[in-house]
Amino acid sequence: MKATEILMEEHRVIERVLNSIELAAQRLSSGRTIPVEFFLIAADFIKGFADGCHHKKEEGVLFVALVAHGMSREAGPVAVMLAEHEEGRRLTRAMREGAERMQTGDQTAISQVTQNALGYVRLLRQHIQKENQILFPMADQMIPVEEHQQIAMAFDHVEHEETGAGIHEKYLGLAAVLEKAVMT
Repeated sequence: MKATEILMEEHRVIERVLNSIELAAQRLSSGRTIPVEFFLIAADFIKGFADGCHHKKEEGVLFVALVAHGMSREAGPVAVMLAEHEEGRRLTRAMREGAERMQTGDQTAISQVTQNALGYVRLLRQHIQKENQILFPMADQMIPVEEHQQIAMAFDHVEHEETGAGIHEKYLGLAAVLEKAVMT
C-alpha cells in the first residue's frame, strides 16, 4: 500500500469524528444539552490521533520526502499544510479550554466550544480535501515508487515505536464512542 493510501484511510477515520463534532457543536449551540465530556474526548482524539499520529507521519516523514524531492517547506503546498496543522492545534486547544470552563459550570464557554469545534471541522475538511486531491497525487508522482515502501515502514515506526502499539485500535474505539454519543 502506498504511503498516501495509508494517510487517506486515516482521513476517513478523522472525517467520521469531524461529522460527530459538527453535530454535537450544532446541537450545543442550539441549546441542547451535550455532555461536556464529548468535547474533551474529541480533543483527546484530535491530539492523539489526528495530530499525534496522522500529522506526525505527514510532518516527520511524507513532507520530509517531498522536500527532499524538490518541494519547498517555506512556500507552496507543504507550507500551507504545516500552517493548517498549527491552526488545527490552536482550535483544538481553544475547544478544550472552553470545555474545561464548561466543566466548572461556566455556561459562557459554550460559544467558545462551539465556535472552535466548528472552526476545526471546517478547517480539517478543507485540509483533507487539499491533501487527497492535490498534495497526495503530487507526492505519488514526485516520490519514486521504490521509496513508497520505505515511507510506509517509517509510518509504521511512528505508529508503533513513537506513539505506541495499539494506537489505531484505541482511537478507532474513541471514534466509535463519539459517533455513538451523537446518535441518540
